[in-house]
Amino acid sequence: MDQSHIRNFCIIAHIDHGKSTLADRMIEMTGALRREEMSEQVLDSMDLEKERGITIKAKAIRLKYKADDGEEYMLNLIDTPGHVDFSYEVSRTLVACEGAILLVDATQGIQAQTLANVYLAMDNDLEIIPALNKIDMVTAEVDRVMGEVESVRGYKKDETYKVSGKTGEGVHELMEAIVKQIPPPHGNPDAPARGLIFDSHYDKYKGVVAYTRVVDGSIKRGDKIKLMAQGTEVEVLDAGYFGPRETPVDGLDCGEVGYIATGLKQVGDCPVGDTITNKLEPAAEALSKYTPAKPMVFAGIFPTSVSDYQDLRDAIEKLKLNDAALTFEMENSPLMGHGFRCGFLGLLHMDIVYERLEREFGLELVITAPGVSYQITKNTGEIIMVNNPSEFPDPSEITSIQEPWVNVHIITPAAYIGTVMEMERNSGGIHRHTEYIGIAMGEDKSHQRVQLDYDMPLREIITDFYDRLKSRTRGYASLDYELEGYRETKLVRLDVLVNGEMVDAFSRIVPPEKATALGRYLVHKLRGVIPRHLFTVPIQACVGGRILAREDIAARRKDVLAKCYGGDITRKRKLLEKQKEGKKKMKTIGKVEVPKEAFLSVLTTDDEDK
Repeated sequence: MDQSHIRNFCIIAHIDHGKSTLADRMIEMTGALRREEMSEQVLDSMDLEKERGITIKAKAIRLKYKADDGEEYMLNLIDTPGHVDFSYEVSRTLVACEGAILLVDATQGIQAQTLANVYLAMDNDLEIIPALNKIDMVTAEVDRVMGEVESVRGYKKDETYKVSGKTGEGVHELMEAIVKQIPPPHGNPDAPARGLIFDSHYDKYKGVVAYTRVVDGSIKRGDKIKLMAQGTEVEVLDAGYFGPRETPVDGLDCGEVGYIATGLKQVGDCPVGDTITNKLEPAAEALSKYTPAKPMVFAGIFPTSVSDYQDLRDAIEKLKLNDAALTFEMENSPLMGHGFRCGFLGLLHMDIVYERLEREFGLELVITAPGVSYQITKNTGEIIMVNNPSEFPDPSEITSIQEPWVNVHIITPAAYIGTVMEMERNSGGIHRHTEYIGIAMGEDKSHQRVQLDYDMPLREIITDFYDRLKSRTRGYASLDYELEGYRETKLVRLDVLVNGEMVDAFSRIVPPEKATALGRYLVHKLRGVIPRHLFTVPIQACVGGRILAREDIAARRKDVLAKCYGGDITRKRKLLEKQKEGKKKMKTIGKVEVPKEAFLSVLTTDDEDK
């Protein structure tokens, strides 16, 4: 199709603002699927996406749309995730588009991730079309949210479209705006082929399937291609587009979005952001690259049974093929055996990976408390990165410690400003800016919403900060953050000893002033979940050699005198002494079984526990 009739665009919004539902209406309106083939969130194909009602992976689909002017257009729609953990998916998608629909929930208004996605789209010079979704709901406040959109981003009311992804109201007008306002691609069809890889997945029959936006020239089935950055040379086994199912074609022309099958066995051989060109007639210059996603949260994953280690290794390697942001390396724990130290983009990403490993591969796993990566300068001048508490050096070897800080943006009703400020202060945050959203001079501020900007340590965000924020603001607050850099700090390693043996899965890196309180919490929590044994089990929290807290799990007592009816007292004493010696021996050689529930119980620290 001629480039002038192609539109490449994506839908961006905060989580749960209706992106996938709006995409469903567009698919239905253009006839890409028959009504009986439709289901809710068609593009959310993973079971976890359907169960949780969220988008995890960006999905592309080609739609044919006949506009009111009688012309037929090719619309390449990419549905993106809304959660902050998957913002890297959004950034990769935007590079493959010329425009974006900015979706705002008419019942909630502008949220933190809404603004983050707007800035991403502006950085990529995209044409942005603002739209209000869920206008059919009784709780929709169209005028108020319109005012927010105008005051925050400057879009006029006549520039903002009102739609309902559920009923289809206003979707036709939005489709017309797409073909009129979003510019067509501006590639050169006669130039050497250049295609940008913006995503990929692994297919056991076709190898790595690369999602590609063809910028110049064309890529045909059977072409010998080369990845300009990686240097990999392969033959195009198959090419096509998503409609929404994979639909093979002879090739992808200039300006089109689709997929090519490479036959490669590892996603690493076909990295996101690389440029595809023709091996025989290569392009002179590669397209702009992506900044690769860096893991921000680290946790250990171990099988509950030692014999499942190889199965876990195979499962993580397969999952890595479909999730380029996941990193892992081998880890060994004295108590838990062999496992892997994995890097994630955030807590939701960690939760999704953990659940997929258990569900899709049938594994029973234990996951350790999440942590971040610290930059430590040793006395020798050596600088090391530590993301595992067990690798934390002895304090006498450390010159300085730096930890990652993030810029946090919180949008909340004005009534909860004091609550949010108190939370930030207790978490070591530094206040930067406060701004009321969508407010006019002299207007009552009590019902308005406010944006609070803070700098705070990432380690505070990855524990339970988001859950407490939602709880304290009755679910009305939203949060977004981006990495700012590293700052110097003072930290210590808090260890937990169970029966005198250190359990590294419970170790934490914490500020010295919080070590005692957290140590008391951990030993108290563990005392309630570790089962009783035939001997007393002490649980201790310590920093270095100093014990901060201790609780004992009482021994499970067997009544050895049950069958002694009367008789000489020496018989009873002999039995009791024998039991005492047995317990002493058991305490020396006995092994404490730490159940899976014990590890899971200390991952969260809700307000009531604190």
